[in-house]
Amino acid sequence: MQSIISIWVSFVMLFVNFVPGFVLPEEKSDINVHKSYPYVFVHGFLGWGEDEGINQDLAYWGGTACNLVKELNEEGYECYAASVGPFSSNWDRACELYAQLTGTTVDYGAAHAEKHNHDRYGRTYDKPMIEGWGETDENGLVNKINLIGHSFGGNTVRLLQALLSQGSAEEMAASPEDCSPLFKGGKADYVNSVVTICSPNNGTTLYYVADQLNISLLLTICAYTYAGVLGRSPLNGYVDFHLEQFGLTYVPGEKPNEQRMLESMVVMLNHWEDTAMYDMAPDTLVELNDFIEMDEDTYYFSYAFDSSTEIPLIGTYAPIASTFAVLQPFAFMIGSFNNNRITDYEITEEWYANDGLVSVNSALYPFNAPHKDYEADNIPSGIWNVMPVSIGDHGNAIGIGVSEETVMTYYINMIEMIESLPVTD
Repeated sequence: MQSIISIWVSFVMLFVNFVPGFVLPEEKSDINVHKSYPYVFVHGFLGWGEDEGINQDLAYWGGTACNLVKELNEEGYECYAASVGPFSSNWDRACELYAQLTGTTVDYGAAHAEKHNHDRYGRTYDKPMIEGWGETDENGLVNKINLIGHSFGGNTVRLLQALLSQGSAEEMAASPEDCSPLFKGGKADYVNSVVTICSPNNGTTLYYVADQLNISLLLTICAYTYAGVLGRSPLNGYVDFHLEQFGLTYVPGEKPNEQRMLESMVVMLNHWEDTAMYDMAPDTLVELNDFIEMDEDTYYFSYAFDSSTEIPLIGTYAPIASTFAVLQPFAFMIGSFNNNRITDYEITEEWYANDGLVSVNSALYPFNAPHKDYEADNIPSGIWNVMPVSIGDHGNAIGIGVSEETVMTYYINMIEMIESLPVTD
């Protein structure tokens, strides 16, 4: 009888009439604008940026609602949508993002490249995305940027900011003569703010689900085989997987090396920890969060979405009716998973509430970092300002399944809040 009641309650809860409800930050009463900085949007896992042809047909930022970055530019905000490897590791993506921003050749680092058996250097960007980034203007103020990352892109922008600030002792030791400026640190003042949206700041339990089903490696192989095939088809450029460091794909317009593709697949079977999938494990995020130090002059904001609801009597969570159908099975998995048999990392019911791909508690803030709830009249730097949780799923946050007015209002309010912040050193 209890099982029948549980099934019936689950069925009913799926069809409760919930609609996305984005929570907007309160307006500050004391507006103090000193300088406006460009906004760089960084996509998540399986995503794309403005360099890919697909973005003309379906913008990642804006989804089914609009081309968000284009619309924001027309509103007078300087915005860019970066393109990094959709399957690549967090480290590789941060290196690619830095090269785009500076208009240089991607340098993955000598130590990292040797460890993961891929090329040290990637593609070259002929001109910087942001002219004069890091330089001082006529008023003695540094030209900074604001970094906004959705999903896995949040981890990418966090790592980029950390490398700019802290550098990498391992990389400096591995190549003291030709170390990339990215790994030398001392550039904390290059970034004004870091914003994460639905980001697995502490990983996602879906990694453990896949691992316990013994399909993690299989999914990785399928993903990179798919990338290798499309990277050698007429669709290369329409989608861009940025995996030339492995020889798995090639830069659009260049000639592919078929033999190296096969060799790369073998390499990746032995080095699959240099992938996005591996980097979304909660255990892996402990290492990343231990590495990243908060910079006292950088503003940090985290936005979480929740499209789940607790099932009475059972205690697990199910997706609400408005959750995108593709995400609902994943929402069920996250909403009931608490038995990690792969590692010693404990998963409790606090991980149940989720947006369809990421638990709410993971998106709120890195567990080891200082944080506080957002207050309109008290926005300090050097600490995570945790925004109120919005009702909606992982895709709603970037404009999938919501109106243009909803998504534009949400991001304009976010930007205006950042614009009101006093300039830091």
